[in-house]
Amino acid sequence: MTKSIILVGVGGQGTILASKLLTTGLMNAGYDVKMSEIHGMSQRGGSVSSQVRYGEKVYSPVIEIGGAD
Repeated sequence: MTKSIILVGVGGQGTILASKLLTTGLMNAGYDVKMSEIHGMSQRGGSVSSQVRYGEKVYSPVIEIGGAD
């Protein structure tokens, strides 16, 4: 079963760092992990989002609308 996580924040809050730490931890736990980032206007305090999907086998990092756990 594949689980999907979306992390969202404002530029400068560490959203991308948090998603990279989560991805590393999940990989170390033996999961197949895919991650996608959207920076947007992060340098100007705009939104930043990261999508992390993990499970036994993950084929795409993209989470469909309403599909996050």
